[in-house]
Amino acid sequence: MTPGPTPHPLDPAIVARARALAQPGQRRLLGLVGPPGAGKSTLAAALLAALGELAVAVPMDGYHLAQVELERLGRAGRKGAPDTFDSAGYVALLRRLRTPVAGETVYAPDFRREIEEPVAGAIGVAPDVPLVITEGNYLLLDAAQAPGTHWPGVRALLDEVWYLDVDDGLRNGRLVSRHEQHGRSPEAARAWVAGTDEPNARLIAATRERAHWQVRWG
Repeated sequence: MTPGPTPHPLDPAIVARARALAQPGQRRLLGLVGPPGAGKSTLAAALLAALGELAVAVPMDGYHLAQVELERLGRAGRKGAPDTFDSAGYVALLRRLRTPVAGETVYAPDFRREIEEPVAGAIGVAPDVPLVITEGNYLLLDAAQAPGTHWPGVRALLDEVWYLDVDDGLRNGRLVSRHEQHGRSPEAARAWVAGTDEPNARLIAATRERAHWQVRWG
C-alpha cells in the first residue's frame, strides 16, 4: 500500500488514478473506505463530478437494515455496527456489478439520511458504465473482525480500495454536527459518537493496511 497525497480540494493525482480505472469497455470497481465522518461520500461525489458519465457511485450504506428490523433484532442502539447491515446482499450486488450483462441495468439501494432509512432501487447502474465507486466503513474487514457476516468477501470483489485518512478531531466534529442535523441534541450526538461511532472507527482503522492506497483527506 502506498501513502496517498493530500488533496486540495481534489488532488489531480486522485482523479488520474480513478480515471485510469475508468476505461470504456471494461468494468472496474473502486472502494473508498474509512471511519465514520471521514468524508467517503464527499470524495465519491467529487470523483463523479470529475469523471462524469464514466462513473457511478453505489454506497454500502444502502444495505443498512431498516429501523423496524433493527428494533426486532435488538440492534437499534448500535445502528451502523457491522451486524446492522445486509452484508450478504451487498456482496451479491458487487458480484452483479463486476459482470455486467448487455442491456441490463442493475438497480442498487441508497441510504437517505433525511429519513435514516435505506431506499430500494434508487441507483441505476447501466452496463456500459466503466467504473463503479462504492464507499463504506467495512470494505476491508476480515473473518476475525466480522464473524458470521459476509464483509470478508468484499475486498476480493474490488479492483482497488482507498483508505481515507482524516484528522480525528475534524472527523468527530463532522459526526456530532451530522447527528444534530438529524434531530439529536448536542449531548445525545456526542454520546452517540463516543458510544457507537468511535468503536466502529477503531475497528475500521485496524483495516487500513489492507488498502491499496491511503489518501489524506480533509
